[in-house]
Amino acid sequence: MLIWKDDYAIGVELIDEQHKHLFQIGNSIYALLEDKVLVDKYDKIVTILQDLKQYTKYHFQTEEEYMLQNRYPKFFSHKVEHDDFINKIEEVELKDIDVDQENYIREILVFVFNWILEHILKNDKLITAKE
Repeated sequence: MLIWKDDYAIGVELIDEQHKHLFQIGNSIYALLEDKVLVDKYDKIVTILQDLKQYTKYHFQTEEEYMLQNRYPKFFSHKVEHDDFINKIEEVELKDIDVDQENYIREILVFVFNWILEHILKNDKLITAKE
């Protein structure tokens, strides 16, 4: 489970609120993994992935506009990371989800949690860092 900490804030309220929402999406993946009552989780997995893809596109656009407005010097490398994340989510083969749902949820959970924390703590923090 991901718990938001004030240390994760980059100091831009809109972006910080969007990051909190990404934590919520990540936690919905965690909750699905922990749900021992629901046997067939396919539809829920697909819904969460669609939500994740849609919201990250929206969030990345916000972040990229902020970086451009503030002439962030590492904009292009940062955008490449955003594009790589979207590509990874879009490459998901729906038929693969159904083969081993629990394992798939676990894999996507680890990917999303690691990416969110790594990206926010290392790269997004640099957007507002004073040189």
